[in-house]
Amino acid sequence: MKLVTRAQLGWPASAADPQTSTKGVKVHYEGTTVSAKLLEDHDLCIAEWKSIRKSHLANEEENYSDIAYNYGACPHGYLLEGRGLGKRTGANGNKVLNRAHYAIVGLVGDKGLTKPTDAMLSAIRDGIELLRRHGAGNEIKGHRDGLATACPGEHLYAWVKKGAPRPGGSTPVPGPRPVIDVSKVVAAAAHDPAKSGTPVSYAGVKTVEKALVAEGLLESKYADGHFGTTTVKAYAAWQRRCGYTGDDANGIPGQTSLEKLGQEHGFDVKP
Repeated sequence: MKLVTRAQLGWPASAADPQTSTKGVKVHYEGTTVSAKLLEDHDLCIAEWKSIRKSHLANEEENYSDIAYNYGACPHGYLLEGRGLGKRTGANGNKVLNRAHYAIVGLVGDKGLTKPTDAMLSAIRDGIELLRRHGAGNEIKGHRDGLATACPGEHLYAWVKKGAPRPGGSTPVPGPRPVIDVSKVVAAAAHDPAKSGTPVSYAGVKTVEKALVAEGLLESKYADGHFGTTTVKAYAAWQRRCGYTGDDANGIPGQTSLEKLGQEHGFDVKP
């Protein structure tokens, strides 16, 4: 997952109302002309995302507290953080519909750029799976399911009706789950150097790092098998996501938080 966070966008924490669970996720499109130049320049995607937030905040009739969507997805496969996790959407049409589903928008419209790329579909799928790990149910619907609208457009809605499959995806045969030794991970977190290119303290670190990448807390380039400074910060963010504060969110794995990470990302933990 290639996640662009609110912090990277220069945005403060979302002021949207909290909501920790929904029936699932609704998929949207912009419903306006979207420039095909986005296909050539990812910086234009970021500018488009910021423009959407600016227009929403300026909409006095709707009185949005923030950009309406939980996430956006661009043609280059980036998942763009909007309201993010644990926040009620403002995009589905009314309070009842907003409580029922989170919302992800693909940066396509009804003119210009109208057809999502495979990378965009994968990013939307990344967002769906991220939201599912944090309270969203299994439903995947289009904006038009429940409201009289053309959204999310012909192409996205056809994909939603197929179950929103990941492009090129297949059903893997389950293999044995990795088993992570918590004591070795703790030792790696406490002693691994910050720089790569030195001996790996414990091979299981990479499994933990991949889970942090899937959570959107660690850039994939840092999933190198070293529990260095960046990984420690990412794990601290995971601990805070689990509800820990203060010294309990110091970036050093504990049994409970590591087991929770393993439950959600397919590995087991031994003391």
